[in-house]
Amino acid sequence: MSKDAYIHKVLPGSPGGPLLFVFHGTGADENQLLSFGRELVPQATIVSPRGDVSEQGAARFFRRTGEGIYDMDDLARATAKMAGFVKAHVEAEKPSAVFGLGYSNGANILASVVFAEPGLFNATTLMHPLIPFEPEVQGSLAGRHILITAGRRDPICPPTLTARLEAYLRADGADVTVEWHDGGHEVRPNEIEAARRLFASAPAGEGDKNNG
Repeated sequence: MSKDAYIHKVLPGSPGGPLLFVFHGTGADENQLLSFGRELVPQATIVSPRGDVSEQGAARFFRRTGEGIYDMDDLARATAKMAGFVKAHVEAEKPSAVFGLGYSNGANILASVVFAEPGLFNATTLMHPLIPFEPEVQGSLAGRHILITAGRRDPICPPTLTARLEAYLRADGADVTVEWHDGGHEVRPNEIEAARRLFASAPAGEGDKNNG
């Protein structure tokens, strides 16, 4: 469990405020969502790791063998490593709440961490996630706030899989909201506003006190 397990950047926020982890999409880096995170939660400390897998030069958080075909062993490795990274920062910061935001591949690794450590995040925003497998949640998501955003014409993540992910999360007790737009894999203003609302309304202090 190391704060430096990933190359990352930190934008300091208000002392004792929330901690927001942001996870970039394929081919981006730790700079992609930093200012976006600050815009969404101005008082938060923002932590942005860079994916440690290279796909023909494009940074990712875990390996895949094709579009929507994941290397599940590497996903398990990456999930454990990322959970440790998040816990190390939480232990050091002692924040009022722990939030997560991921886009595309970043949403996928964030979702996988949520499945493995359901008590770690108070609220998460998964922007255009693609979860082509049935998750095994290690515990209960009761009381956890999760926003999924999606495009009805997303060529990477079919709406049927978004609906299936929503059903999985609801079945495990999560408080789930889905924000749709009529486009593809791009992020649109209604998604941004939905994420802002989620983080502004999420109760603080519900994080897993035993996650250190």
